[in-house]
Amino acid sequence: MSFERPLFLFALLALPVLAALYWLLQRRRMRYSMHFTNLAVLREVAGGRSWRRAVPAILFALALASLIVAVARPKVRGLVPQDRATIVLVLDVSRSMEARDVQPSRLIAAKRSIRVFLDRVPERLRVGLVLFAGIPQVASPPTHDHDQVSATLDALDDYATFGGTAIGDAIATAVELGQETLQSDDVDPEAAEDEPREGERSLVSILFLSDGAQRGGYFQPLEGADVARDARMPVYTIALGTTSGTVPGFGGGFGTPFDQGRIPVPPDPETLRAIAQRTGGEFTFARDAETLGNAYEKLGENLGRRESDKEMTYAALIAAAALLVGAGVLSSLWS
Repeated sequence: MSFERPLFLFALLALPVLAALYWLLQRRRMRYSMHFTNLAVLREVAGGRSWRRAVPAILFALALASLIVAVARPKVRGLVPQDRATIVLVLDVSRSMEARDVQPSRLIAAKRSIRVFLDRVPERLRVGLVLFAGIPQVASPPTHDHDQVSATLDALDDYATFGGTAIGDAIATAVELGQETLQSDDVDPEAAEDEPREGERSLVSILFLSDGAQRGGYFQPLEGADVARDARMPVYTIALGTTSGTVPGFGGGFGTPFDQGRIPVPPDPETLRAIAQRTGGEFTFARDAETLGNAYEKLGENLGRRESDKEMTYAALIAAAALLVGAGVLSSLWS
């Protein structure tokens, strides 16, 4: 927590002085009651109700403390919505995503988790989708219609799933798509408070999921990461699968003369971790569908927001008012 006017907090030092004065006054009252005894007073003390006298005073002191804090204008660092933010989802649809080490399969688990993400992400954010195997393809340009992006996931068979795994090219395509989206915005320069300054992130974030190592493509994975870093677009990477993942070899694994058995398709977490670190994103290793779903759910709640100071003055004023009311009510009831 920080304060816009921290010098006002020195007023809190007066509270212990007030507490000491209150204690001295109470002792003076006790001496007076001993010299001029009163059976009603003694009955109250004997009944264990003397503590009631201190409760309103404590609440009043806490109310004063809250008022002093409010005058100091407290602020807390937290996530606030970012206007005109865009998230580009990048999904690996290569043949290795057919592996069933993640139930019911890597690709089906990924589709379900993306839908969880689309349910969690605020509607005001634009979401786009890039699919890739050997060649990246824009399946859905960034849009506020998240249902359209979800519907695209039902048509994955219409996209090329052969040619390898071009991780670097897919990241570069996502960056290009994000830049086109920003350029297409008709933004008033005087109102462009969310535009990134030097050293700050762009309004575009990339959420990248893959299960394999680089196979094919023009850009190497870290070259694609450099493109995203230069554009100040963080890449949040998820490595999906386990080392035991396999897919059928040529011939389908049905005992045909052309059958080559099972082909291992382990994930490449080291490369995806390096991409996230280089671009300022985060890395997740999802070995099962539950971990994958939790990762997308968390990112859906956090992406499209930025860190900023949130004013807490009103909260302190409300607390002070509630404490003052409580002190007054209890004082009236117990007097």
